[in-house]
Amino acid sequence: MAEKNNSFERIDNQIIHKRWLKAPRNLVWDVWTQPEHIYNWWGPEGYTLKHKSMEVKPNAVWEFTMHGFGMDYNNKIEYLQVEKPALLVYRHGNGSDDNHFTVYVTFEEDDNDTLLTMRSVFKSAAFLDMLIEKVNAIEGGKQTLNKLEAYVNAQIKLRQQNKTKTMARVSTYLNFPNYTETAFLFYQSVFGGEFSGMGIQRFGNLPPDPNAPALSEEDKNLILHIELEIVGGHVLMGTDAPESMGFTVVKGNNVHINLDLDSRAETERIFNALSAGGKVSMELQDMFWGVYFGSFTDRFGINWMVNCNTKN
Repeated sequence: MAEKNNSFERIDNQIIHKRWLKAPRNLVWDVWTQPEHIYNWWGPEGYTLKHKSMEVKPNAVWEFTMHGFGMDYNNKIEYLQVEKPALLVYRHGNGSDDNHFTVYVTFEEDDNDTLLTMRSVFKSAAFLDMLIEKVNAIEGGKQTLNKLEAYVNAQIKLRQQNKTKTMARVSTYLNFPNYTETAFLFYQSVFGGEFSGMGIQRFGNLPPDPNAPALSEEDKNLILHIELEIVGGHVLMGTDAPESMGFTVVKGNNVHINLDLDSRAETERIFNALSAGGKVSMELQDMFWGVYFGSFTDRFGINWMVNCNTKN
């Protein structure tokens, strides 16, 4: 097994970042290539992203605007090589042929971890020197990968639902920017009962991760996972998804119908049938928290998550 150390080096006109991520390769690929994920982490600290279009296939382009510090910066990425889930090669520029550079991103799997290598090749060492001086290109790359790592780690933690039963059930999963506890205390006042599962779980209860950015005291107090049975055995689940961790919660992506199913065959049947004509946000796959998981928006605009925690 490779020694799992992050690294950075500059060689003449190239910048090479290596980053270990505690997630399987398929998920890291999805986070890098799907708009609903990349929107939440792309770019250095202080910048947000506005999509224009994105299509990840050879000769297709991704156009977007980076907004930061009161300024907009138009960007264009042209995909040259796409080999899912192992390799991306793209040309990144701002519309001028003189300013583009080529990026090679490889995704190597080691057990349930992924070694991501991002090699950026510029037209000359002098041009790279100019970018470093003008826009702090090296630090910007490091910050972008820090945000990627934080986003992947947060996705893992947010989706660990600690289900203690293997029987099929339906629940509703709610995302709030930073007031999940207030919302669930309100729901508890209406329906009564106690918070089930492991009770109120907070981000600060998690063991520290030396490879992830430190959480602020405010973020440590946010809700990682909470469950409340309401009427007829139906369960509300919830989590905080704050902007400080790279999430953008808006009406439309903050509520999912969550299905816990008792066989993989039934999980696949329901996933395929319900997602037909809709938009898949994550293909069905074995996830690192021990379930078979997928998510999608159906053709009527309803968000769904499906889970199965058995091997059968």
